[in-house]
Parts: sequence; C-alpha cells; structure tokens
Amino acid sequence: MPHLRQNLVTRQWVIVSTERAKRPHSLTAEEPALPVDLPPYDPECPFCLGNDGADEREYLQLPDDGPWQVRVLANKYPALDRDAVEERGFDGVERIMSGFGYHEVVIEGRRHNLCPATDDPTMLAHVFRAFQLRGNSIGEDNRIEYIQYFKNHGRAAGASLHHPHSQLIALPVVPGSARLRAERARSYFDDIGHCVFCKVLAEEIERNQRVVAINEHAVAFVLYAALSPFHIWVMPRRHMANFLEATEDDVRGVTDCLHQVLRLLHQGLNDPPFNYVLRSCPLHDRGREYLHWYVSVVARISTSAGFELGSGMFINPVLPEHSAAFLREVAQGLSQ
Repeated sequence: MPHLRQNLVTRQWVIVSTERAKRPHSLTAEEPALPVDLPPYDPECPFCLGNDGADEREYLQLPDDGPWQVRVLANKYPALDRDAVEERGFDGVERIMSGFGYHEVVIEGRRHNLCPATDDPTMLAHVFRAFQLRGNSIGEDNRIEYIQYFKNHGRAAGASLHHPHSQLIALPVVPGSARLRAERARSYFDDIGHCVFCKVLAEEIERNQRVVAINEHAVAFVLYAALSPFHIWVMPRRHMANFLEATEDDVRGVTDCLHQVLRLLHQGLNDPPFNYVLRSCPLHDRGREYLHWYVSVVARISTSAGFELGSGMFINPVLPEHSAAFLREVAQGLSQ
C-alpha cells in the first residue's frame, strides 16, 4: 500500500507510492551526464586553460603550492552584482531590492573531461576548502545574509558547460526555504532540548538501513522521507551550525563520503545528472545550537509535475531502503 512519510527536520510529507514502485536499477540514465568522448581540452570552453582571459576575475587558486587544481573566478554572467548599491523599495504589494550580491564559479581541474565521481577525492576537498575561504571572505561584508554553495552536473541538472565546476551565490537576504528550515529546527530544539539533525544522524547510524557511506567524521544516508529516488544527505558527525567554522577533518570526512556517493551513483546509474547543495546557517545565525550544516544530493532521474507544483509534496516511486540497498550492492561490487 502507498504510505506517507515525514522528514523530522523539514516536516515535509512525502508519498512513497508502492503501487507504482520501481526498482532502483530501472532508473539508470539512458545517456551519461558527461559524454564519454569529451576531449581533455576544448578550445571553445571558457574554463579550459588559456581560454578564459579571466585573470582579473580570479579570487583564489588551490593548492597553495604547485599547479592549481581549483580556481575561483567571479562569474562572467553573474546573477547578482557585487558593485550594486544595496537599496530597497516598498509600495504596497510591490517590494523590490537592488540586485546586490556575489556570484562566483569554482573551476574543478584543468582538464575538460574530468568527472567528480571518478576523479581523485582530493579534488572535492579542494573545492570545499575554496568554498570556506571565499565564504569567510565574503562573510566580512555585513550586507550578506546567506551563502549558497552548489553544483549542477549534467544538462538536466542545470549545467550549461561540461567542464567540471561548482558555484556559490551570496545573498543580501535569507531565502524563505532556509528561514523556514531554521525555524522548524528551532521549534524542535525548544520542545525536545537538542538538535534535530543530530537526532536524525544518530538514528540513521543506529538503524543502519539507509546508510550508504560512513567514516570517522561523516555519514551519508538516503533519507527516510526522501523526496525522490537517491535523495541523500551527507552530514558531519560533529555538531556545528556553520560550515565556515568546520575543521579540516570535518570537511574531509564529508567530502570523502560525498565522493563515495557520487561514485556509486555514477557506477550504478550510468552517471546520472545530479545537484548537490551545501546547506549552512545564515551568516548572522552562527553558533545556533539547533542548526547543523550538511550536504544534500539529488539525482535528477525523476520528474516533478502538476501535483508537486501545486501541493509542494513529492511522490517517490522507490522505497528509500531499496535505494540504499542498491547503492550498497554497487559499493560491494566495486570493492571486489
């Protein structure tokens, strides 16, 4: 029978539709998100060496010594303008702000045909280190309220270029979804007395039904109330609201688990398109006991339609436990 599940953190309800349930392997991508015949260099790609002419837009290179592996640039076509004057206007129902903010690109490697799932996990560690360094620098601007770090992999996930890259956008407001998530976490803390994220993490480790990757510092698991097949959270074990204050061990634990997740999706589902989003606290909510940073991974292998748009509720055709079991089987095959 179909049933509804609720995410304890977000309080979102999800329909798990067992009547039309699919086996995880039936969701394998027809074509990989990155074409297999990509060259290591593309003369038309703005992120390939020598093509961007972007030295004046560069903020950062990592590692600190030797050839760079990760490079951070101001986006050539930014969604927001860091030089805009912050202004607000109110006229009845019409409310407007100037388009002030930061929009930056993290180029992940020199080669055009690299893939985050098959590349060395050190690359992801460099990417997250770049997120931290740029986030701390941008956070010195008191006008910025929230920073979103994210990656789009494949056209269906919103990537316009094949060269591996991720992005960050810094906003002068806190998005409504982030504000609502924080309020719900605070409500749980007020009622129960501890962090709801830590509660979920502890139970997932104890039950061990949906865990797909684990190490000393982090855990990756398919959500009990996953919005879609292979909806995965990667969480540091140590409680901390603010990603920008995470230790090197915390970050490396998360990136190692994240790399394992991406590798399993790549191998098991033929390199499907995906998004990952790093969720941290609003910059002015640092140190809140009820918040906990983490990474959300969504494989873009199912389609939202009118019901989802109208209700805000999702229908997941795959049991989350089956998604987790499938990925564990893929991991077992890779280890043999």
